[in-house]
Amino acid sequence: MRIIAGKARRLPLKTVPGLDTRPTSDRIKETLFNILNPWLPGCRFLDLFAGSGQIGLEAVSRGAKKAVFVENHKKAAACIQGNIAFTKLAESCTLLQRDAVSAIRWMEGREVFDVVFLDPPYGKGLEEAALQALADSSLITEESLVILEARLDFELGHPGDWGYAVTRVKAYKTNQHIFLQLKKNGGSE
Repeated sequence: MRIIAGKARRLPLKTVPGLDTRPTSDRIKETLFNILNPWLPGCRFLDLFAGSGQIGLEAVSRGAKKAVFVENHKKAAACIQGNIAFTKLAESCTLLQRDAVSAIRWMEGREVFDVVFLDPPYGKGLEEAALQALADSSLITEESLVILEARLDFELGHPGDWGYAVTRVKAYKTNQHIFLQLKKNGGSE
């Protein structure tokens, strides 16, 4: 696992041993960041369920002004801290060791993000609680882009009930990225 592009290009990143995290493959990460490129310069990036921190670090390496990493797992948070230090991107990075919903509530009124990436553990139902908390917060606006990484067979349910519109779905062999934005002026999904 490594940073693909930008100022920290080619730097290797550590990951948490075991099966508690699933690092995104370089091929999928490259596809994701090709989609995100227009959003990145100067953006504020939130990496929820950050794992090793590779997605947020890639964003900062490619020009994001700031990344906030949220990770509740102690070993994963330590891994993120080590990766931030190794890449020398610390001045643009903040790590919050807490669960996603409490982190969203804690940041209320302190931050607004242009891009939010969520990669929760599969099969634990954490997606909906985090998406609902984001929609109910001031952390995102109608201009913010929210990306959910999920299993290929995952169905989001009714994002419109939380105020989101699905703007794009990118499917891969085993997983997918679901792109969401808050609906403008209460428009339809």
